[in-house]
Amino acid sequence: MQQEDVYQLAANVDDMPAEWAAYALDRLLAAGALDAWITPAVMKKGRPGWVVQVLCRPGEQERLTALLQRETTTLGVRGWALTRAVLARRWQWVDTPYGSVRVKLAGADGQVWNAAPEFADCQTCAERWGVPLKEVYQAAVAAWREANRTGKDGEPDDL
Repeated sequence: MQQEDVYQLAANVDDMPAEWAAYALDRLLAAGALDAWITPAVMKKGRPGWVVQVLCRPGEQERLTALLQRETTTLGVRGWALTRAVLARRWQWVDTPYGSVRVKLAGADGQVWNAAPEFADCQTCAERWGVPLKEVYQAAVAAWREANRTGKDGEPDDL
């Protein structure tokens, strides 16, 4: 497991339409935020609102703070430095009856701890074949498990 330095930004918002919030999150992620999310909160005077939060790499906080201020109605942004533990990651393609799907693998110490099909690939296959998304997702998990059971060289897959 690796440790990496990150920066977290947070802004309170209580006077903005919900559609703007979704747009702001999309813009933050497109601008390079490692993650962005909104948590409902009760603000002063009992007003419903949100806390918009952004995780970014050090050195990107000024640019993303400015974007957060431009795209929301916040008057201020808080920020602090953090360290996070991250798992090693890689992609593996699997073949399903609906087409090829990427599976994101994550783990440590050479072992795979998580395997998750890529949503966008599953969505594309589901739409192309006219089947439920969950069917493609489950087929991708089954294909990964089968490939992992034997591995390409007869050995279990690892990171």
